[in-house]
Amino acid sequence: MKDFGVKPYLFPMPVYMIGTYNEDDTVDAMAMAWGGICAENMVALNLEEDHKTVANLKARGAFTLSVPGTDTLVESDFMGTASANKFADKFERTGLHAVKSSRVDAPVITEYPLTLECKVVEMQDQPYGLRVLGEIVNVLADEKVLDADGKIDGGKLNAFLFDQVKFDYYKVGEICGKAWHSGAPLIKQ
Repeated sequence: MKDFGVKPYLFPMPVYMIGTYNEDDTVDAMAMAWGGICAENMVALNLEEDHKTVANLKARGAFTLSVPGTDTLVESDFMGTASANKFADKFERTGLHAVKSSRVDAPVITEYPLTLECKVVEMQDQPYGLRVLGEIVNVLADEKVLDADGKIDGGKLNAFLFDQVKFDYYKVGEICGKAWHSGAPLIKQ
């Protein structure tokens, strides 16, 4: 095995979009790969303090966390590259659309197929950065990503993953096993 030292090389890293409102009620969104589910009803966002999104989280106490599809890869990548501190019209440049959440003070970006509506529970200043803990108050899913039983079909999300090593995106592929079942034969040995 080759030794790489200390690097953030964990794969895959999901790409999420954090949606907040700016002080003038315009939409802000940023891409995030460092975070995710941390409890049954909680998410954790690991952010740098200087993001405009962090100021919005502190002011509004709410956010949406969405899974973008490959059909919005260009717009989502732009919102992860361009800083709202430098581009006041960052969201408008994408051509995406948003509506106000009915549950939290944050925008729901309508082109994203899966959105968690969250309220900020705690902001933890850590030596390694800021961790924002959010409580999931609701999940929204576009009808186009539901299966025949009305459940979310992960394959229909067309989600993409971030490769921290080569800075590539990978489209989520086909089903290759069943959780809590694929390893069952080893239990019976």
